[in-house]
Amino acid sequence: MTADLFEGVTDIGPSCEMMAEGAILLRGFAKPVEDALLAALREIVAQAPFRRMFTPGGHQMSVAMTNCGNLGWVTDRSGYRYDGIDPESGKAWPAMPAPFRELAQRAAEEGGFHGYSPDACLINRYEPGAKMSLHQDKDEKDFAAPIVSVSLGLPAVFMFGGAKRSDKPKRYRMEHGDVVVWGGPSRLFFHGVAPLADGEHAVLGRRRINLTFRRAR
Repeated sequence: MTADLFEGVTDIGPSCEMMAEGAILLRGFAKPVEDALLAALREIVAQAPFRRMFTPGGHQMSVAMTNCGNLGWVTDRSGYRYDGIDPESGKAWPAMPAPFRELAQRAAEEGGFHGYSPDACLINRYEPGAKMSLHQDKDEKDFAAPIVSVSLGLPAVFMFGGAKRSDKPKRYRMEHGDVVVWGGPSRLFFHGVAPLADGEHAVLGRRRINLTFRRAR
């Protein structure tokens, strides 16, 4: 049993912004534990380096990815799916670190989703110009569980739309340490990230890291 990540941390009260029914933005929620998150991230990447995957249509994504947890999200010419094995190494994905899991659980609680137990964390690395087109997270089998998304590094514009691709998305500036939780009525809302503007973050340099927690099975 690991110690509570937030034990002794007194300043974890984030500014909470409602985005839609079932969706909240927690400003600065991850900042008190950023050192633990980044240390764990370095260990993950040492075992499963970032890579730019290909979509089923043969397009190489601008965002570099890796995973941790029991399952990892992968894409190639055969489709989108979750798999317990890293296709590059042939080994299991790195285990989800306690700091990752506990942060996701705490954020989900803030959003009203109790007992959250993610089994996958997709880790995205954005560099200037990288983007994520509007899409739904629908490869999971358990839509009752929310998505928890943690922003680290350079600020980015997060686009959060509606149930239809044609719904005009709202735009939110995500800063280092911001966390978004969405589930319930907004679980399948379209969302994406605008092309990342260039800049220099004090810790992560010219990049943004996004941790996206899911309950895939």
